[in-house]
Amino acid sequence: MSPTVQRVTPQPVFRHAQQHMVRMRDGVLLATDVYGTDPGSGPAPTVLVRLPYDKNSRYVFFDRIAPRFTARGYVLVVQDVRGKFRSQGETLGWTGEVDDGYDTIEWVTRQPWSDGIVGMFGDSYFGFTQWSAVSSQHPALRAIVPRVTCTSNGPGIASYDKGAGQQPLWLEGADYQAHVWVDNDSYEFDADLTKRPLIAAYEEVFESLGKRSPGFDLIVGDIPLPAYNGPHPYDARPVPVLHCVGWFDNLGTAHMRDYTELARRPGWAAVQYMIADTIDHENYFLENAPVSPGDDHLVDDDALERMLDSYTGPALEFFDVFLKGAAGPESLPRVRWKLGHVGWRTSATWPPPRATESTLYLGAPAAAAGAVPGGDLAARPAAEAESAEWRYDPDDLVPSAATDTFMQLRDHRDERGTADRDDVLVFTSSASDTPLDLAGPVRAVLHVESTAVTFDVFVRLLDLAPDGTARLILRGCVQADAPGEVEVDLGHTGYRIRQGHRLALMIAGSDFPNHLPNSGSLENPWLTTAPKASLQKLRTGSTHPSRICLTVLPVSGE
Repeated sequence: MSPTVQRVTPQPVFRHAQQHMVRMRDGVLLATDVYGTDPGSGPAPTVLVRLPYDKNSRYVFFDRIAPRFTARGYVLVVQDVRGKFRSQGETLGWTGEVDDGYDTIEWVTRQPWSDGIVGMFGDSYFGFTQWSAVSSQHPALRAIVPRVTCTSNGPGIASYDKGAGQQPLWLEGADYQAHVWVDNDSYEFDADLTKRPLIAAYEEVFESLGKRSPGFDLIVGDIPLPAYNGPHPYDARPVPVLHCVGWFDNLGTAHMRDYTELARRPGWAAVQYMIADTIDHENYFLENAPVSPGDDHLVDDDALERMLDSYTGPALEFFDVFLKGAAGPESLPRVRWKLGHVGWRTSATWPPPRATESTLYLGAPAAAAGAVPGGDLAARPAAEAESAEWRYDPDDLVPSAATDTFMQLRDHRDERGTADRDDVLVFTSSASDTPLDLAGPVRAVLHVESTAVTFDVFVRLLDLAPDGTARLILRGCVQADAPGEVEVDLGHTGYRIRQGHRLALMIAGSDFPNHLPNSGSLENPWLTTAPKASLQKLRTGSTHPSRICLTVLPVSGE
């Protein structure tokens, strides 16, 4: 029986928006809303947003954002990208945005309400459209504010995603393609992920729709998709950029790779800024997690208004400097970051200047397959060689930290039950008498092997509270095809391990439904009907020093 599919169509154009159909160079017309062009207001700088999620939907809430920008003296322009909702053209994400970005900026600069200066703003895919406009190198583009996004978040766009290693297949990303990138509309359904082969769960949806998602097919076929028909943004003309990073964002690791890569390039380093908050991809806050109905901005209008203060405020300050020249660049902190459970900090660099690397070694592995506390996280590796094993069972997969990691903090689950499973390994530190402040990158270096020709290693760093609850701080993963040392990038964070709390490191062989189960063979995981179980081994000790490398601040603070 096929799942129920609900079609999501465009919402009415907001009454205070003027919609235009803007012609691209190939004749395709893109639906574009303009706010803030009241008679007598005169030419003004423009903030442009290009998105695929219906410019008039509550989900992107631009009817509420627009007054914040127009009251500050900006024209706000919001556009449905090619092939989505009211816009014409082929529906295929992560391609064509370079030219469409250039052509839209060109149209803006030719309007009587434009002073010829343009900035761009937005989350996720509408962060990617900003990087595409950077690639276009239109001279009117003077500043961008990409939020919870990266330059490499589309199918096949990985050439600049350095440091990630071979990754397990992100089922959540493919599922997104099947919902959003079929045609102009989007579709809501729950795929039956118990089916084998797993691709059958989506084939039945496409059959019921009578159409497919080209982006989904690119992922399944592992077919590269060229995103930038211009220079990669790293190699384009630098423009001032405010990276808005979420410590709990599922794209946060890739976003911070953009930040660190651009920091190595003098032209970009001179004009990049960062604000990093304790938020996930959908802008839920650690301080509200788990989120109550009254704090859920996706359903509560008052909660949405509160969220929009932090959502738009930093962008407006940034644009006031780089679009209006209302203040000098020196008025902005280079890095503003929130230390989880504490509050805001500023710094000249990231990581903060006084941050140092601290290494904890995995020890007592014989206890690691048992319940928490399991093995140890110690200051030095044990002299003797030791090991522990964990199994991968495709019929009993380890549950993900959140069913939907775009909303990681909405539920912010207690992971204790997962950490106590007998098919994961867990290692814990001793409880500290003083707080431990994490401020920078975290990585795990593990010595592993498997009975399978290919296997996945999933790592979660948890905050283990005195009451026994365990909640996610960071996560990362890697696919391995040979025995030896693997490095797992867990991303960056600003987070306090409070007095009496402990760090817990969890290692697993699956992460479902966020990631596709490994086939355990050379067979395509999408197509296999019988993925193979396997047994993994972790080695520890001085000759195989499996470890977690943290970036920490001195006890006294920054």
